[in-house]
Amino acid sequence: MILTREELDSLLRAENRSPHQLLGMHPLGDGSGVVVRAFLPGATKVEIVPVHEKNKPRITLKKIDPLGVFEGVSKESKAVYAYDLVVSYDGGAQRQFRDPYSFLPTLGEMDVYLFGQGNELRIYDKLGSHLRSPDGVSGVSFAVWAPNAQRVSVVGDFNNWDGRVHSMRILGSSGIWEIFIPGLGEGTLYKYEIKTLQGHLTIKTDPYATFYEVPPKNAAIVWDNQKFKWTDADWLEKRGQRDPLRSAISIYEVHLGSWQKKAAFEGYSYRELADLLADYVRKLGFTHVEFLPVAEHAFYPSWGYQVTGFYAPTSRFGTPEDFQYLINHLHEAGIGVLIDWVPAHFPRDDWALAQFDGTALYEHEDPRKGAHQDWGTLIFNYGRHEVRNFLIANAIFWCERYHIDGLRVDAVASMLYLDYSRKEGEWIPNQFGGRENLEAVEFLRSCNHHVHTQCPGVITVAEESTAWPLVTRPPYLGGLGFNFKWNMGWMHDTLNYFRKEPVHRKYHQNDLTFAMLYHHHENFILPLSHDEVVHGKGSLLQRMTGDDWQRFANLRALLAYQWLFPGKKLLFMGGEIGQSSEWNANAAVDWWLLSAGPYHVGTQRMVEDLNRLYQAHPGLWEGDFDHEGFYWIDCTDVESSVLSFVRQTKYGQDPLAVVLNLTPVLRNNYRLGLPRAGVWKEVFNSDCESYGGSNQGNLGRVTTEPMPMHGHAQSAPLTLPPLGIVVLQPE
Repeated sequence: MILTREELDSLLRAENRSPHQLLGMHPLGDGSGVVVRAFLPGATKVEIVPVHEKNKPRITLKKIDPLGVFEGVSKESKAVYAYDLVVSYDGGAQRQFRDPYSFLPTLGEMDVYLFGQGNELRIYDKLGSHLRSPDGVSGVSFAVWAPNAQRVSVVGDFNNWDGRVHSMRILGSSGIWEIFIPGLGEGTLYKYEIKTLQGHLTIKTDPYATFYEVPPKNAAIVWDNQKFKWTDADWLEKRGQRDPLRSAISIYEVHLGSWQKKAAFEGYSYRELADLLADYVRKLGFTHVEFLPVAEHAFYPSWGYQVTGFYAPTSRFGTPEDFQYLINHLHEAGIGVLIDWVPAHFPRDDWALAQFDGTALYEHEDPRKGAHQDWGTLIFNYGRHEVRNFLIANAIFWCERYHIDGLRVDAVASMLYLDYSRKEGEWIPNQFGGRENLEAVEFLRSCNHHVHTQCPGVITVAEESTAWPLVTRPPYLGGLGFNFKWNMGWMHDTLNYFRKEPVHRKYHQNDLTFAMLYHHHENFILPLSHDEVVHGKGSLLQRMTGDDWQRFANLRALLAYQWLFPGKKLLFMGGEIGQSSEWNANAAVDWWLLSAGPYHVGTQRMVEDLNRLYQAHPGLWEGDFDHEGFYWIDCTDVESSVLSFVRQTKYGQDPLAVVLNLTPVLRNNYRLGLPRAGVWKEVFNSDCESYGGSNQGNLGRVTTEPMPMHGHAQSAPLTLPPLGIVVLQPE
C-alpha cells in the first residue's frame, strides 16, 4: 500500500481538504510509473481503461480497505493519461465513467484572487454549478466558498447523497472548494455536505445556484440559464441612450403570485403571465412594471423579502428561461421591468446562508451587528470582500442574465444605520463613534457604480425612509449613487391629508405643500406601494372619507395628484381599480369589481387617461428635477382647500396648469392667474362622467382676461369640480 495509514484514514473519514492529491492518477515519486486510487463505496472491482492513447496500460485496482478505497500501480507508463473507471458492483452491475479526480480546477488563480479582493464582478460564472466540457468531457463543475469548513462534498441522487464519494478540494487559502464531476447534466439535484471545524455535518443548498426545487424543497438544480434566445436588442439599445431623469416613468408594482389566478389557489406561470400582464400594462399606459422580489424564497408569506436563493428566480412559476420569456415579452411590448432586490438581510433557515460553513460567514458574528431586530433575519457583513462580491455580482447578474431594467433596493435605511431599530446598548458604533454603517455605505456606492457602468441604462432606486443626505447624488459628490429614491415623506403626508374629512383639510394644506421644500434635494419616485395596503392599513379606497361617491372622488384626486406632481410614479396593483379590500397575497386582485358599477371601472379608465396625458406632455416629466419644471400658482387658499401649480419643461415649454379642489364643493367662477394670455383647453378632469364623476368642468376651454391675479397679468374664471382636479393647456 502506497498510501500512509494517516492518508487512508483521511479519505475514509472524508476529512482530507485536498482529496485530488491522493485520488486519481499520479506519477510515482521515483518516476518509475503511475499510481491510481479511487474511493468507491459499494464497489467490488475497479479497473482503469485508457480513453485516448490505447497503448497505455489497463490497470486493475486492488481494494486496500473494506470501505471502498482502491489502489493500483503500473510501471508501463511514467506519465499520467486520460482514463475511465470501470466499476463493478454486487449483483453484476457495471458502470464506466471518467474519474472526477483526474481533472484540473475549473477556476484559475486570477478568479480566486479577484474574488478574494471582492472584485470578480461575474463570480456567478465561476462559483455555483456549471455545465462544462473540459478535455471534451461533458459534466458539471461545482465550486463553493466555505473557508472554515473541514471538508465540503457535493451530494445528490448521483452518489446516493453520500458525502464521502465526491469530496471537493480547497483552492489554496481562498476558501473556495471545487470539483468537476463528469457525466452529470442539466436537471441534476444537488446540495453541499459540510463538515464544520467542530466536526458537525450540515447540508446546505448552493448560494450561487440559478434554479431550485419548488419550495418547501430546497435542493439546487444544475441549470443552463444562458440558452434563452433574446429578441429585445432594440429595447436594450434604446434604454442605454435614455436619460431616466428626463424620461416618463410610471411604474405598475406587481406581486406575481397574486395579480391574477386561474383558480382560488392556482397562479399563472411566468409564460402565462407574459401576454396577460403585457396587454394589461400596455393598455393602461404604464411605462414599467416592478415585481416584488422574484429571487427564490422558502417562506411565501414574506412576499419574497426573505431570500434563500439570490441567483435564482423562484421556481414556483417556472424555469429560469420561463422568467426570461416574461421579461423579453414585456420588452417587446415596450415595457421596462424593475425588480425588488434585497441585499439588506437574509433568513435564518439552517439549509441556506446562515452559519454557512459552521461560522458566521455571510453575516456578522456579533448579533448587535448581525441580527435584524424587526424581521428576525441576519444582516450581511458588508465589510467582508467575498460577501460584498456575492452581492454586487448578484445585482449585475439580474441585469445581464435577465435583462432587468432597474433594481429597487429594499430597506436601505436598515443598512445605513448601525442603531436601526435598536435601543441603547444593542448596537456597536463605527470606528469614529458614529451610528453610520460605513461598510454598508461603501458597499452601496460600489454596487451602484458597477451596475451603472456594467449595465447601460439600468436604474437603481433606494427605498430609504430617513433624511440621509445625497442618496441620489454620485459618490464623487459624497452621495450613494442611486438614480432615484422613494419619496416616503410625500407618501405619508399625502395619505395623511386625504384621510382627513374635507371640512378639516384647510388645517392640513401644508401636508401637500411641504414636499416641495425638499423636492430638489433628491431625485424622487412618488410611491403608493404594497406597503400602504397591508398590515391593517386597508386599501387606498378604504382610507378615503365620505359616501361611495366622495370616496371614489377622493381616490381619483389622490391618483391624479400623484401623476401631476413632480417625480416619477409608482402604483401597486389594485389601486388602479379602487380595490375595496386590503391586499391579500394568497388571493388575486378583485377584478370582479370592474363589473360592480361605474366607480371601479371609472377609476381604471382615469388611470389609463392619466398615463396617456403624462406621456404625451414632456412638461409633466422632462423637468421633474429642475427648479423651472414646477411652480405654485397659489397654494395659500386654505379656506377653500384649493391649490394650483404649473408643470413645464426646464425651458418653460409645454406648460400645464393644474388645479386641485379638495372639498366636495362645486366652485364656479374661481379666478386663477395663468402664465399666458389666450385660450386654455381643459385636457383632464378627474370629475369626468366616464370616471364616475359628476361631470362638472369648463366646457372644454376658458379664455384669459387682463385681470392680474397670483402674480400673473392674465387670469380666467374656472369651474372647479367637487373633490376634483383639472388640467389646462394653452392652445
